[in-house]
Amino acid sequence: MSEVNISATAVKDLRDQTGAGMMDCKKALVEAGGDFDKAIELLRLRGQKMSEKRADRDAKEGVVIALVNEAQNKGIIVRLSCETDFVAKNDDFVQLTKDIAKLALDNFPGDREALYQLKLNGVTLETVMSEQVAKIGEKIEISDYQTLEAPLVTSYIHMGYKAGVLVGLNKADDKFVEAGRDVAMQVAAMKPVALNKDDVAPEIIAKEIEIGKEIARQEGKAEDMLEKIAMGKLNKFFKEMTLLNQVFVKDGKISVEEYLKSKNPELTATAFKHVKLG
Repeated sequence: MSEVNISATAVKDLRDQTGAGMMDCKKALVEAGGDFDKAIELLRLRGQKMSEKRADRDAKEGVVIALVNEAQNKGIIVRLSCETDFVAKNDDFVQLTKDIAKLALDNFPGDREALYQLKLNGVTLETVMSEQVAKIGEKIEISDYQTLEAPLVTSYIHMGYKAGVLVGLNKADDKFVEAGRDVAMQVAAMKPVALNKDDVAPEIIAKEIEIGKEIARQEGKAEDMLEKIAMGKLNKFFKEMTLLNQVFVKDGKISVEEYLKSKNPELTATAFKHVKLG
């Protein structure tokens, strides 16, 4: 049986539609007997198999995009991960992340699994990921997806798409957008673990108390003083690691909470989301 004659135009068309390499496209068309749709399916299947093979690879590089809707009351963050910085800096990869983020913002799915089922250009994101693996040859995945709703939501994307932040404020007024962005930049820079001390997870508190006790013990402090010393260190932790209590980096003399109240006595942050690479 002679090999099917595949034109260069057909190979180019398949590459334009799928983004796969020229040789991969020609091979798929030959295997599909020249059937364009079947060739696309073959490339997708190969992408799925490659995804399975690379499932245990580390995908610590990537792009993070944070977006807010026109009404400024909803926001999303999407992290599209890959294995190398070379791929992360590719314009097509950055644009794909932006397209996924826009799709997420428009549909506002409840979780990452629901996001994967949305369609981009008529194809589910689950399939898009497989196609990207076949095209790029790396593990590609939507590794994080966060949403936030509040009367006013602001966003910040750190340089080079290395991190994305959403901050929710309790007052819906355009004049507070700049303050919200300032707080979002604070989150990116200072990496708080919670909004305030009441929101810190119990396991984190327990760990910090134990660390405080152990440090005091190694410093030779009396056993009956360890608890008191540890609680003092915990209060310092709350000041340094909870957003509203942190020193506002743009001022240095007031807390984030005080900065917001300087804009309006009732203004405060209600929540934040922070997604970063690594």
